[in-house]
Amino acid sequence: MPRLISRFRPDTFIVLMVACVVLASLLPAQGSFAGYFGTATNLAIALLFFLHGARLSRATVLAGMTHWRLHLLVFSSTFVLFPILGLLLGLLVPSVLPAALYAGVLFLCVLPSTVQSSIAFTALAGGNVPAAVCSASASNIIGMFLTPLLVGLLFTKTGGGGGVSLSAIEGILLQLLAPFIAGQVLQPWLSGWLGRHKWLTTAVDRGSILMVIYLAFSKAMVAGLWHQLPAQSLVVLLVIAAFLLSTVLAITICASRYFGFSRQDEITVAFCGSHKSLASGVPMANVIFAGQEIGAIVLPLMIYHQMQLMVCAWLARRFAERASAARHEFPGRRGRGRSRACF
Repeated sequence: MPRLISRFRPDTFIVLMVACVVLASLLPAQGSFAGYFGTATNLAIALLFFLHGARLSRATVLAGMTHWRLHLLVFSSTFVLFPILGLLLGLLVPSVLPAALYAGVLFLCVLPSTVQSSIAFTALAGGNVPAAVCSASASNIIGMFLTPLLVGLLFTKTGGGGGVSLSAIEGILLQLLAPFIAGQVLQPWLSGWLGRHKWLTTAVDRGSILMVIYLAFSKAMVAGLWHQLPAQSLVVLLVIAAFLLSTVLAITICASRYFGFSRQDEITVAFCGSHKSLASGVPMANVIFAGQEIGAIVLPLMIYHQMQLMVCAWLARRFAERASAARHEFPGRRGRGRSRACF
């Protein structure tokens, strides 16, 4: 029974995220404190991307870059499959899904993959970690350029707004890409120290996300978001998040097996291709939708992020258990498995 309970026990980080939403609902940041807290949040995000740049080994990048078929499949899932599904979900507006929340769903669908969680789950499941590092990192770098462009294209096509300005792209590059490049420049001197102090990156990663969640939902609370959001809309968002995650996981796994990828590569494609970055998404939303109410826009991302953590943690354990069983049953077999069924 204790093992069964531990399987379904929510992740500590998810509990902290919910706690930030509750705190913002009860004690939202307002006035000058909100301004100071916003500045601190921007600095924390910049520090996060600097640390990611400083930790990423150039040798690892070069090794992962050679697997172009894997990266192409991951990028197709992230920036093609997801947007197509997002456009299809537009059929639910306005009968089932309010237009404001649909904007958040569409924004979720054009975001890059995560860095830390997708790599962590890939490692836990026994996947191709170097390729995951390269693919997830490249997704975030490319997403700094591509996500604003997709927002401009899709939101104009769907009547959701007039696109994104050059200043918005500049803001994203200055806040996210510039610190990453600075970290890469200093990587030879910092990577060893950061490798011995991995808790620092984890603390900054999670702390910065918690800060942006508190700030975003404080603004939403002050603007009266919760009074405007009916309970059925939250249920609809949960169903949409489950639909997106299950559909993309199924397609990426089946596509990996169809193209004859190894089990390790299949795991990498599944996690990197299905994840969406909260760490990149909320800062991008702050810049792209500056001056607008972003609480409703980041809400679908928050729900999806929580769901991907819980589902993929379970899935990673399943992958690891199957790989262990296969090694015991067929010693030396690597499991390329073009004949494997999708499920």
